[in-house]
Amino acid sequence: MIRRFSGLDATVLTFGFAFLYLPLVMLVVYSFNGSQLVAVWGGFSTRWYREIWQNTQLIDAMWTSIGVALASASLATVLGTLAALALVRHGRFTGRTLFTGMVYAPLVMPEVITGLALLLFFVSLDVGRGFWTVTLAHTSFTMSFVAVVVQSRLVAFDRSLEEAALDLGSPPVRTFFKVTLPLIAPSVGAGFLLALTLSLDDVVIASFTTGPGTSTLPIEIFNKARRGLSPEINALCTLMLAGVTVLVIIASLVTKARSVDGKMLEV
Repeated sequence: MIRRFSGLDATVLTFGFAFLYLPLVMLVVYSFNGSQLVAVWGGFSTRWYREIWQNTQLIDAMWTSIGVALASASLATVLGTLAALALVRHGRFTGRTLFTGMVYAPLVMPEVITGLALLLFFVSLDVGRGFWTVTLAHTSFTMSFVAVVVQSRLVAFDRSLEEAALDLGSPPVRTFFKVTLPLIAPSVGAGFLLALTLSLDDVVIASFTTGPGTSTLPIEIFNKARRGLSPEINALCTLMLAGVTVLVIIASLVTKARSVDGKMLEV
């Protein structure tokens, strides 16, 4: 039996989408506010989109966040993929329980504890905090998410394809790069994007591991929110939202084009 879509379903769905997307709509609308007050409409204006490029503090924080996110996501993808391979392909080995716990610990560990532990670690090593300490902290935090995503793909992986390549004389390393990696590439890419998003969104861990002269965009926005938000923040967030929307549309179009090409080849 097919359940009919009722009025209650429509009401719940409407309120759910309103709760999720209405704040974003308001942010975009007030980014065109001519008033310096965030919550007071002062007429349509694009002044904040012009002035944001003159705010060197926000621009520097944005580029720092992008650099940290790309570097940490790349490192986390490599290390997370290797960790997933170790857990799936090598069965029982000495220290597997400890290794598994270390890989999955950041998933359940509160970010405050993780940030404080990393801070004490860097202080004990007398390492100057800055760009690379934040990058290493985000790598250790996001690597576990990549490992989970890639491990779920490796569990369902058809190993007969690797065995066929090995039987034909391909070395193990070449088999991995020519057979295994292309087949698990979607999960590796998903893990990279997840790590990138987590790094761009992080405030707690970055606030513990950053130092003077290095500030990520979430920290900068959080600090400004405590002193009173500026419409420039609305404009910057709107630009970031527009960029994410464009990327999602492009990814959807590419995925659709590949599925159409695959069907044509089958025909």
